[in-house]
Amino acid sequence: MRHEWSDVADTATPEPYVTGIGWETPLGNSVDDVWKQLLEGKSGIADTPSEIPVRSPLAAMVPTVPVSADPHLRQQELAVRAAQAALADAGIPPDGPDTELILGTTYAGNLDDPDVPSLYDWARLTADDIGFPGTPLCVTTACSAGSDAVLMGAELIRSGRREVCVCVGVDVVTAAKRLGHSLLGTMSAEALRAFDTRHNGMVLGEGAGVLVLESAAHARRRSARVHAVLRGAGSANDAAGMTAPDPSGRSVCLAVERALTGSGLSTDDIAVVSAHGTGTPVNDAVEATSLRALFGAGPSGPVVYGTKGALGHSLGACGTIEAITLIKALTDREVPAVQGLKTPMADFPLPLPVGAPSPVPAGSGLSLTLGFGGFNTALLFSVPGGDDD
Repeated sequence: MRHEWSDVADTATPEPYVTGIGWETPLGNSVDDVWKQLLEGKSGIADTPSEIPVRSPLAAMVPTVPVSADPHLRQQELAVRAAQAALADAGIPPDGPDTELILGTTYAGNLDDPDVPSLYDWARLTADDIGFPGTPLCVTTACSAGSDAVLMGAELIRSGRREVCVCVGVDVVTAAKRLGHSLLGTMSAEALRAFDTRHNGMVLGEGAGVLVLESAAHARRRSARVHAVLRGAGSANDAAGMTAPDPSGRSVCLAVERALTGSGLSTDDIAVVSAHGTGTPVNDAVEATSLRALFGAGPSGPVVYGTKGALGHSLGACGTIEAITLIKALTDREVPAVQGLKTPMADFPLPLPVGAPSPVPAGSGLSLTLGFGGFNTALLFSVPGGDDD
């Protein structure tokens, strides 16, 4: 569901509007159909053969792109398909004079083969296939890359430098990534169980998510329909280590506080949180600590959910994919159960949907991504016509 301009209260606001969304996921590429599957408890995680010994045979692969293809080409195809879908949804071309393309990802296939094209070359080829005539921006901030692409787009629009930003998060599963996470001990040998007492690691996934952001003035001139308003975006780096986050959660809280600054919102306005939810004990503990510091504890706080138990951890793509799920949650006022969650952590401070979808009260939503290297990013969304709009 998108909203007409009569539903949008203040079109003079500098906050960008989300006028197009598109994705490629292990459950398909229709936004509404994949969301329906998530609510039904479907999963894209399955046994996936590996040529080298890895800790788990599980992965969440996009079925429409051949696994045997070169990782750079697979990642390029996913980004192009999702971007074309989002642009078609927005009803705008990729080559407008005030349009920017921002690509967020991790390593593509560079870990597997150092002789493959650089990420710059990959970004340039991807832009060509999308039909973007300029030089794209490429963000490589680990697992927060997709969210940081959205943050960068928001800042370009708020500053008046761009009217439209096509924000892409994309990543693919490769042999080197599976081996790397096996050796790091971050991969579960069984299943991804975010915030569960049995959590013991994540499962890799892949995909692409794209948000088209527009300035209010540009969207009004063409009578665009609006999915959501990006009320705020903030980031912070805890600089605690290459892989392990700062256990205090101060950097996560700082990212959220920066997103709230100037948004007109407070933590009291947040009705739902899309958590990073990797299922690693360290990440789950940091998120629990951060959420307690931000929202306190108790059943009246925002409902917290995560989709990695169904879609896997798609690294640089998860920020945009999860932002789309948050927009759907705010629109439909419902979130899916956290797959793999049966017995929540004893110290988790907020409501979690266990075993069945949970209703979402009126309000705004927060999407969190926590990346290797301490990259933490927070995105705040409202849907037009909501109580906080």
